Amino acid sequence: MGVGHGHGHSGGTAAGAHRRRLAVVLGITTTILVVEIVGALISGSLALLADAGHMLTDATGVALTLLAIWIAQRPPSSRRTFGFQRAEVLAALANAVLLLGVGGFVVVEGIRRLIEPPEVATTPMIIFGVVGMAANAVSLLILARAQADSIGIRGAFLEVMSDALGSAAVVVAAVVIALTGWERADAIASLGIGLLIVPRTLKLLKEAVEVLLEATPEGVDLDDVRKHLCETPGVLDVHDLHAWTITSGAPVLSAHVVVANERLECGSGTILDALQRCVSGHFDVEHSTFQLELACHADHESGSHT
Repeated sequence: MGVGHGHGHSGGTAAGAHRRRLAVVLGITTTILVVEIVGALISGSLALLADAGHMLTDATGVALTLLAIWIAQRPPSSRRTFGFQRAEVLAALANAVLLLGVGGFVVVEGIRRLIEPPEVATTPMIIFGVVGMAANAVSLLILARAQADSIGIRGAFLEVMSDALGSAAVVVAAVVIALTGWERADAIASLGIGLLIVPRTLKLLKEAVEVLLEATPEGVDLDDVRKHLCETPGVLDVHDLHAWTITSGAPVLSAHVVVANERLECGSGTILDALQRCVSGHFDVEHSTFQLELACHADHESGSHT
């Protein structure tokens, strides 16, 4: 009997490699936030104010992600054996809650203004909307490649994308009002922004909750993992198999592996190496823990082991 650990576990996170990108995006987002608030006050546009509100949550979310990256770099300890890598997921969760609050406010206020549309100034709406679109386009380019690596950065990317679409909605609404005088276009644009925020936010929230509930990582089929492990020479059975995610890019796997007597008599090192190569090569899981057992050990296992 024995316990074997895979390799490749470190204190860094997937988001950590992209913190400079996030810092640049934070600077751009904060600047445009101030610009759009000024534009909303000048024009009286709810759509522009809604986009500014979304920018505020973006800036907060990116700042939270940067803070989480800094916290996640702290080394593991005897109390926190994986360090603070989950901080990134907690930041994504907080970001999603903020976004839902903003989305709800924008939808409610949009409905109110749809019933009683106020007068808005279209020229400032167009100017500030175009500025917002340009700035968001730059931020999207900065985060495009990095967002595939981290749930935290993906959250920031989705927010910036929603902002870009929101700025476009502001410009379209301003053009419609300028050409037709139909003031309700501003409320409809703000409702559109709110409806853009909510679905993406729910997806981000689901991803964060899945990690916190230690669900099996996306793309890892435990039946397939068990099948591959059982194909390793000397392996008779695999049970108590678990896979979860510490943070983005850090899947973890553990299993009890029943091994033929003769394989253990030859030493556990070779079979542990084979098991680790299996999960690393086929499923991209670098941190794995295996408990090697003889068949007779089954009598000592609790009923909860499967």
